[in-house]
Amino acid sequence: MLGSVLGKGVQLSIVGTVVGIPAALALSGMLASVLYGISPHDATVFVAVPAILILVALAASYLPARQAARVDPMIALRYE
Repeated sequence: MLGSVLGKGVQLSIVGTVVGIPAALALSGMLASVLYGISPHDATVFVAVPAILILVALAASYLPARQAARVDPMIALRYE
């Protein structure tokens, strides 16, 4: 149960990263005038930010997954 919930949370964040990185690369040229200290296509930023967001998604999925794993399946089925 824990792995299933964590897997779904991480899967959604990876899909968002796969869609978001090309969009960010395409739109970063328009933001070049407001970026200070980094280039619009800085590889470090395009690697670090998605990695941090995936870790945050993992942490955010862990708490509900842990709570769902504690519930007895028979009790959960009785309420449905």
